[in-house]
Amino acid sequence: MDRICRQFDRLGNPHLAARDKPAISTPMSEENKQAQKRTEWSEDRTIMANERTFSSWMGTGLGAIGVAIGLKAVFGAFEPTWAAKLVATIFLGVAIAIFWSARNQACQTFARLSERDVEATSSRNYTRLATIMTIAAFATGVILWSL
Repeated sequence: MDRICRQFDRLGNPHLAARDKPAISTPMSEENKQAQKRTEWSEDRTIMANERTFSSWMGTGLGAIGVAIGLKAVFGAFEPTWAAKLVATIFLGVAIAIFWSARNQACQTFARLSERDVEATSSRNYTRLATIMTIAAFATGVILWSL
């Protein structure tokens, strides 16, 4: 096979001849600049997708808090009352786990990317929001157990 390729090279086949030539360093062509810009934009889109994913997980955590409140409302007259409160507390714990898992994943993704044309949310804001949501979930638990 190699012998056949060399014969085509002698005949002037540009595709086979180019394979054996050393790469020449040239200034970035306009096409390469556009490709680089598209790559940068894709990182920006990934950053925005990361923020949307974080927001979605926060909503899922809030849904878990809603389930906890709903359980208390539905099973309020349930005996023993501690059982309904315990199940509601489990959902509050799940909500807190979701908040911090979302925060950790968002921060890890953000650390791997670099923003170009987009101003991304900082890791500090992810942490701040997860902390506020955790305090709210904990307060909800205190209220549910006091009823």
